[in-house]
This record gives sequence, C-alpha cells and structure tokens, in this order.
Amino acid sequence: MALGYWRAGRAQDTAEFELFFRRCPFGGSFALAAGLRDCLRFLRAFRLRDTDVQFLASVLPPDTEPAFFAHLRALDCSGVTVRALREGSPVFPGVPLLQVSGPLLVVQLLETPLLCLVSYASLVATNAARLRLIAGPKRRLLEMGLRRAQGPDGGLTASTYSYLGGFDSSSNVLAGQLRGVPVAGTLAHSFVTSFSGTEVPPDPMLAPATGEGPPLDLATRVEVWLKRVCAHLGLGVQEPHPGERMAFVAYALAFPRVFQGLLDSYCVQRSGLPNFLAVALALGELGYQAVGVRLDSGDLLQQAREVRRVLQTTAAQFQVPWLETVSIAVSNNIDEEELARLAQEGSEVDVIGIGTSLVTCPQQPSLGCVYKLVAVGGQPRMKLTEDADKQTLPGSKTAFRLLASDGSLLLDLLQLAEEPPPQAGRELRVWPRGAKESMTLRPAHVEPLLQLWVQQGQLCEPLPSLAESRAFAQQSLSRLSPAHMWLKSPEMCQVALSEQLQALVERLRAQGLQRVSQELGS
Repeated sequence: MALGYWRAGRAQDTAEFELFFRRCPFGGSFALAAGLRDCLRFLRAFRLRDTDVQFLASVLPPDTEPAFFAHLRALDCSGVTVRALREGSPVFPGVPLLQVSGPLLVVQLLETPLLCLVSYASLVATNAARLRLIAGPKRRLLEMGLRRAQGPDGGLTASTYSYLGGFDSSSNVLAGQLRGVPVAGTLAHSFVTSFSGTEVPPDPMLAPATGEGPPLDLATRVEVWLKRVCAHLGLGVQEPHPGERMAFVAYALAFPRVFQGLLDSYCVQRSGLPNFLAVALALGELGYQAVGVRLDSGDLLQQAREVRRVLQTTAAQFQVPWLETVSIAVSNNIDEEELARLAQEGSEVDVIGIGTSLVTCPQQPSLGCVYKLVAVGGQPRMKLTEDADKQTLPGSKTAFRLLASDGSLLLDLLQLAEEPPPQAGRELRVWPRGAKESMTLRPAHVEPLLQLWVQQGQLCEPLPSLAESRAFAQQSLSRLSPAHMWLKSPEMCQVALSEQLQALVERLRAQGLQRVSQELGS
C-alpha cells in the first residue's frame, strides 16, 4: 500500500484513522483502554533502518523506483498527531481509543503496530478489571502467569496491564524493574521437593528480630515445636515430610521477616500445615511473624476453611494471637466462576494468585480492535459494507462522557470535531447507536474523553504513571452501574451520535446506495 500511495502522489495527503472495537470482550459491557504508553514510545522511536529498507527492496518488484526507498529511509512520525483515551478509561464499542492523524502513507503504516500494542494490553487490563470487580476491593490479587505467557513480551505486557486493571502485584520481576509493578511471590513446589530432610544448613543460627539476645538454632527449635504441634493436631511426629520441613527452614533462614509456606507439595493437613506451624512458631520465639501460606490444588475453598480453623486453634493453644490472622493465598487455574465462588464464600481467603497472561474467562476472548480511515484531506470517509456492524463512522470526531448528577454514567457521545461541545445542564438530542429514534437528555456533567497527547510528533504532556492509571481505572469503573458488571448478560453502556454526525452517516449511506443502484441500472 505504501508504494501505491507513493506512486499515486498521495503519500503526504493528510489523513485520520481511528482505532476502536466493535464488541466488548468476555461477553461484558466494557473494555479498559490500555497500551497508550507503549504506542507513544513506539511513535517516538519509529524509523526504518537500512536493513529494513534492504529487505523491502528484496521482496518488492525489481523495477521499484530507488526514490521510493529513499522516501522510506526518511520516514518518521514528526508529522503525526495522536488523541487518545487516558489509560485506564472504561471504553465502549465504537468509541475511539486512539485517533491518529498525519501523512497518509505514515499513518497507514502505523496500523499494525498500534493495533498490536493496544489490543492485547487492553484485553489483559479488561480481564484484570473484571477479576478485580469479582474479587472485591479488599482481597489482594497476585499476577503470576509469566511461565505460561505467550512469550516474554506477552508476559511483560500481561504483568504490566494486569496491574493497571486492578491487580496488586506480580511475580514478574522484570515488570517491577521496567514498569514499576509491585513485585511479590511465593516459593515453588520444586523448592520444597528438592529437599530430602537430610540437609544441614551451613548456618542454622538466626538472630532475634530486635537484634538483641543470642541467635537461635532454628532447625533444632523447629523439631521441638513439631512435637508440640503434632500433639495438638493428633498426628505422629513422623507424618510431616522431613524434606518439606527442611525446605521451610531454609526459606525461613533466607526470609525470616516474610516467611510463608506452600502447603500442598505432599499433604496439606498431615504434612504441609504442621511443618509450617512448627517453623512459624520457632520464628515467633525470635520475634518474627510468618506472613502466610499458599494452597495450589484441590478444593481451594474447603482447604482454606480447614487451614484457617487450624490456625485459629493453634493460635489459642500456644497463645500467639498473630497466627490466627496469617494470610491464606490460593492459586491453581482460577477462572471467573471459581473466583466468584471464592469471593462470595471464602472469607478465609486473603490473596488470590491468577495467571492473567492466559485468559481466565471460559469464552475465548478477543478485543477485535480495528484501525479505520475516517477522513482524508479534511473530507469524511465511510466504509459502506453489506455487514452493517462493519460500517464505520465518518469524519474527524470528538467524544464526551455524559454523567448524571450523582456521577453515574448516562452515555458516551460521539460528534463531529467542528461541533460545539455539549454543555452540562443543557438539553441535548442524540441518536443511540442501533436505535431507530433519537432521545433527549440533560447531563449534569460533561467530560471530554479524547486528550491530545502528541502533536506533530511532539509529546504534549507527561503520561500518568502506571500506578496513577491504575487508580484512575478503579475510580472510573465505580461510575458504572452494578448491572454493567454482571458476568452474564450485563446491561450494555450506551454510545450515541450527535444529530450532525447522524445526519452525515445517513447522507453518505444514501449516496453510497444511490451509486450502487445507478451502477446496477447501467
């Protein structure tokens, strides 16, 4: 296409494209806008290297003019302007996530990279936002999907935008280093099963948390506590796996202030839990408090209840109140339905680990973003197709969010850029998409949705931090009604067109139909 534009003398024509989606993912009523930071980083660095141009020369027709390749070598985004939704904004079908304008050849070339950067990021952020809504505001959500991610780039993107969508932290250390995502994690089954119980720690001594008093031989104290714990639980001291216990000791020596136990490498009730308790109580003698346990198999809800009961009875038995409130984390292929069950019935569960790089919804989702031409040389362009869902909205546009007096969402309004913005408190006539008749409303608040981020290749304002975008997403989602949050058959958020935009759509559609009729008649 680039060669076609260039040969037609249209490479420098001013054009505008919009990036949007037609249907919400996961059968939901919204998506969460994400990926803007990555898009702007790409635009600022966009250039074709000599090796890129050489490859293109090898696959294009051999008679392609050298001047075309010189044009490619000079390409950059210095003439590109970008308006976009702020990252973390709830967005609905047909509302642009990005508006990209500039030289036709360049903005056409940007289609694939921008779609790639926005679609997956927004899909992951939307998935995370839905999971946060299901889990509620208090439970901690840990993203831990890197090992099953769609490659390292997909894993980094998933960790980053899961945090934006509402997760609290990630096990992906690179996401912490490069993107500022809070990092958290637990020990793995392989760490536990690597120990046999015959190992002797090089230095088993652990100093008190206060720094005062003599160090304690942790492994020896653990064996003393094991006898007391097993007597309390009615177990034989030979039942808890010695290798698992030594793994916990080794982990506690390395991380005494954040010790946690993975309980299901062997048997939760007869091994993992008593071994954890023995180590936790031994640490307690030195002033350290274990932070939690994790369950990774079986009926997570039932096991969490049983573990909490044992923690409570053991805390009472040995007079260590902090033990009964130790955090219980669960993981293991948790999808939306299982998360809903844990959220509704699992008051014992404090942390939920989910791998959001892979979808956690039973439907195979796709955001299905598209990047469509809406204007060339200031003239509107509209895709007319036999599939009404694929018809585009013509012209350079603006978008506004109309709110009620209580801050709740009324609808999103699309209108032509030359129209005056809607005014709060004034009656407005709009055309809901898909409706046959217009409606009137009087918004109490009006918010512009599309911000100018890049003008003629120059960044106009600093992007919010990832943490700020995360907070903005949660605040914005709170405006949606509970009916918008239903997992199945939610109430859809309305998008409407202004009267002028609706009239333009009808006029161009009528012209297109008339042209087709004339061609058929001839």
